[in-house]
Amino acid sequence: MIKRRPAHRRHRPMVLGLTGSIGMGKSAVASMLRREGVPVFDADAEVHRLQGPGGALLPAIEAAFPGATGATGVDRAKLGAAVFGNPAALRRLEHIVHPAVARSRAGFVRANRARPIIVFDIPLLFEKGGTEHVDGIIVVCAALWQQRARVLARPGMTAARLRHIRHLQMADHHKRRHADWVIATGGTRLATRQAVRLLLTKLRSSLAR
Repeated sequence: MIKRRPAHRRHRPMVLGLTGSIGMGKSAVASMLRREGVPVFDADAEVHRLQGPGGALLPAIEAAFPGATGATGVDRAKLGAAVFGNPAALRRLEHIVHPAVARSRAGFVRANRARPIIVFDIPLLFEKGGTEHVDGIIVVCAALWQQRARVLARPGMTAARLRHIRHLQMADHHKRRHADWVIATGGTRLATRQAVRLLLTKLRSSLAR
């Protein structure tokens, strides 16, 4: 069962969870939401900041994974090699990263507490938990062949790596089943933008009642 934020904790702002499997177009939708004036907390971007040059998590990551950090922050190739296919190592990294991201997210909420709607952009919202912190969930999707084409076009990506990532993520059809709203990105950018605007119009109208 997918839990949402308890009704007694629901207050301004309305918190939406934005998620979708790799290559489904979530980042594009997040950008469109920002252009429509909706604050978006990007969990991945925050992880990059915390692991970048001078990042707060570098000492803990270096202690757990010696040689995985340097002057420019985390060496993503080395850290990725250390946790790829190693569930215990991945959990160790998550125990370092997740609490720090949660603190940053809480600060984001405080900074935007007067806004009617805010969004948490969380790639693994279902897989790693967090649905209990949102009032509704937007799932971004596209056809599987489009997902594959988009992902394999990325530098360094291989079919084997994509298969592994898919194995770690909840299947797209299950995500859509648990979504409150689904935004498709398989058509034109204009069509996707129109879908985003339509959803925001409905949500803002419901909040104004």
